[in-house]
Amino acid sequence: MSEKIHINCKYYKGDIPCKFHKEFGVHCTDCQYYEKIDNRILIIKLGAIGDVIRTTPILRKLKAEYPHSQIHWISHSPEILPSNLIDRIYTYDFNSCEILKEIEFDISLNLDKDREACALQNRIQAKKKYGFYLLQGNCHPLDEKAETKWLTGLFDDINKKNTTSYVQEIFEICDFDFKGEEYSIEVKNQGKFSLPEDKIIIGLNTGCGTRWKTRLWPEKSWIKLAQLLQNKGYFVLLLGGEQEDKKNKKISTASGAEYLGHFSLSEFIDLMNECNVIVTPVTMALHIALALKKKIILFNNIFNPYEFELYGRGRIIEPPVECKGCFKNECPKQCMELITPEQVLNELIKIL
Repeated sequence: MSEKIHINCKYYKGDIPCKFHKEFGVHCTDCQYYEKIDNRILIIKLGAIGDVIRTTPILRKLKAEYPHSQIHWISHSPEILPSNLIDRIYTYDFNSCEILKEIEFDISLNLDKDREACALQNRIQAKKKYGFYLLQGNCHPLDEKAETKWLTGLFDDINKKNTTSYVQEIFEICDFDFKGEEYSIEVKNQGKFSLPEDKIIIGLNTGCGTRWKTRLWPEKSWIKLAQLLQNKGYFVLLLGGEQEDKKNKKISTASGAEYLGHFSLSEFIDLMNECNVIVTPVTMALHIALALKKKIILFNNIFNPYEFELYGRGRIIEPPVECKGCFKNECPKQCMELITPEQVLNELIKIL
């Protein structure tokens, strides 16, 4: 060819101009922006949005260890992935999987135990693979580094004995030491909301999804907490999705707390970013709050509290029962009722 093409450049696309040609008109021959790819790295993390967000600390480590890498990530939730840290983001579908199977990666990290993720790991071409793969139709660890995480998913008693956070676990799977690397998230800052700038804004995230309803705190407790916070001069903002809409309207009417409605994911992230503190059960909002570096009051009853890395910005409140960490999605004890609004207020004042 008469033209020299840097096909191993980080910015090379193959079918359309790179951003530097579009902006400055440069060609590969005389391009000062050429950045050679030393390592191609794939991250497979499909899962729930919260699980995807809490896997993002690995990006900072990969960037530090492999500064001239090209990072690819495939997910069911590509919209929340930080585009400034990932070179190519894929939505999990047939087309994306076919493309990834034709790339020769240096490293493939599958940090997801779902069967489809493990099956994709089997088909990926990579010099080194970490995490999980598919064995006889089921998830299996690739090596002993992934074995502990695999076993905590199989046996509740082993899970209860675990004292390692999720972030530490995935770092160990990838043969890294965790040194406090933070979450990352895509923030649009669309400026849609007009909230007071002269008050501390406390976000109350009242929902937790449908899988483990045992995590729910009673409506009457949310109402009382909202009233107590307002009496202290805080601005209280109710947060939630479409399934919390009716409940949040009821809480707002009863307490006087502000409720602006439910929004798209990117708008929800923007709204949470307006808050100084987030009060929430274990759910997606927890991981968004961590990515936004917010102070957090976390309700936990059915999970192992050691799995949550709060980066020194939060407090975990649990009901005073011996059966914590039961992993139950139904229970007649209603232990969350034992957490009082006054207790939450006291803990919130401490972190402020």
